[in-house]
Amino acid sequence: MKRIYFLIPNIETTRNIVNELLLERIDERHIHVLAKRGTEMGNLPEASYLQKTDFFPALEQGVSVGGFTGLMSGLVAMAYPGGPMLAGGTILATTLAGVFFGALMSSMVGSSVGNRQLKQYWKAIDAGEFLMMIDLPKQRIEEIEQIVKRNHPESMYGGAEPTIPAFP
Repeated sequence: MKRIYFLIPNIETTRNIVNELLLERIDERHIHVLAKRGTEMGNLPEASYLQKTDFFPALEQGVSVGGFTGLMSGLVAMAYPGGPMLAGGTILATTLAGVFFGALMSSMVGSSVGNRQLKQYWKAIDAGEFLMMIDLPKQRIEEIEQIVKRNHPESMYGGAEPTIPAFP
C-alpha cells in the first residue's frame, strides 16, 4: 500500500471526492481527511490521532536507537573483568531493555509532535484547505490520481508516500 495526498480547497469538493472514491471501491477506512483544528467535517472520514502525530516514525527510531544502545551496553558490561557470567543473557537483557525504553520515550515524544511527513501541507491546512490521504494498492495509484485530477482540477496532487505501515 502507498499513501497519496491531495490538497483540496473546500469541503464540498472534499465530500465529492470522497463519494467518488467510495464509488471506485476504495474502502472508507483507507481515506483520511485532515483539516484546520475546529473545522466542522460532518461525515468525512477524519484522520486519526496516529495519522496526525509522529507516533509511528518516532517509535521506529526509538526501537532502533534503544536496541543499538542496549546492545552496546551489554557488550561493554561483558568486557569488564568480573562482569556478568551469563554473557548471552546480559546482552539480551540490555538489548531488550534498550528497545523498551527507547520505544517508550520516543513514542511519548512523537505523540506530542505533528507528523513530519505532513509538514509541507500545514500552511495550506491552516489557510483552510483540506488534506486528503488515500491508502491504495500500488497498481491503483495512477488510476485514482487521474480520476481526481480529471473531475476536480482545483485539487492539487501532493505526491505519494513510499510505503505505509500495515498497522495504523
